[in-house]
Amino acid sequence: MKRPAQPALSDAGEAALAPYARHLDDEQDLSVATRRNYISDLRQFAAWCEHSWAEGQEQLRAFAPTAISTPTITTYRSYLQTVVGLRPAINRHLVSIKRYIGWAVDTGLVARDPSRVVKLIPRTPQPPRHLTDREEQALVAAVSQRGSPHDRTLLIVALHTGLRAEELCGLKREEVHLGRRSGHVAVYGKRNKYREVPLNSTARDALTSYLQTLPHESTYLFPSRKREDSNGDVGPVGERALIYIVSKYAAQARVRELSPHDLRHRFGYRMAQTVPLHRLAQLMGHDSLDTTLRYVSGTQQDLQQAVETIAWA
Repeated sequence: MKRPAQPALSDAGEAALAPYARHLDDEQDLSVATRRNYISDLRQFAAWCEHSWAEGQEQLRAFAPTAISTPTITTYRSYLQTVVGLRPAINRHLVSIKRYIGWAVDTGLVARDPSRVVKLIPRTPQPPRHLTDREEQALVAAVSQRGSPHDRTLLIVALHTGLRAEELCGLKREEVHLGRRSGHVAVYGKRNKYREVPLNSTARDALTSYLQTLPHESTYLFPSRKREDSNGDVGPVGERALIYIVSKYAAQARVRELSPHDLRHRFGYRMAQTVPLHRLAQLMGHDSLDTTLRYVSGTQQDLQQAVETIAWA
C-alpha cells in the first residue's frame, strides 16, 4: 500500500517540538537513530493534527501539546492502521507520542496526560531472525575474501560478542583487553551501564591481527575517515555505515535481509544453547530476563528436529 503524502508541519508546530528535541539530545541516553525516529514520528503526528484540525476551518490551528486529547490519539492510531497501513511500527509511533506527552506533563506544559489510557496494538512476539550455520560461514567467507581487515574484524567481533550496533561502533582501542588465553572488551551500553564482554579465541585472533594494522593515533577501534573533523580527529564508524557493511557482504554471500542486529541475535541464540539464562543476560547487557528469553525460543528447524525424535520411522 502506498502511503499518503505527509502534509508539512507549520513553523509554530516545529517550534513546539524543538524543546523536546533538545531534551532528547541533551538529557537522554539514546542512540542517534532512536532520537531521529522519535522526532520523525512526532513530526508526522503533529502535521497530521494540523491537517485534521484545519478541516472546515478558515485558519490554520498550529500544533501544541495542550491541544492533544485522548480522541486525537486514538483517531491517529486508527489512521495509522487503516490509511497508512502500518503494522509492526505502529506501536513505535504511539510510544513516541506517549513519551512526548509524558515530558510535557513533567515540564508543566500540560496538566494531565491524555495518552495514558491509549492502548498499544497487541501483537504476537516474533522470535529473532536466526542466521544459520551455512549463512554465517558464507558471510565470513565473503568478508575474508573481498573485505578489508577493518570490515572482517568488525563482523567477527559482532558475531562473537553480541554487542549492540552503537556499542560496537563506539568501541575505543583502550577498551580492548587481550591476553594469551583470555580477553574482554569494556562496554558502556544503554543508560551508560558498564559491563565486560569476554572475547573468545576467534575474536582475540582477529583483533590481534587487526590491531597491528590500526594506526597508533587512532582512538576508536573501528575508525572512519568519512567522520574526520576539522582538527583531523577521526571518529568511529557510524551505525549507517555498519548497516551498509553488513548488507554489502550479506549480498555477496547471498544472505537475504541481514542487519547488524541479526548478528547480535546470532550470538544470543548460540549462547542460549550452552549457558544459563542469567549468564546470557549478563553477556547481552539485558536488565530483564524477559528480554533474554527470546533467545531460548527454538527455530522452526529446532522444533522439527525435536518432534522427529519421537517419530516411528
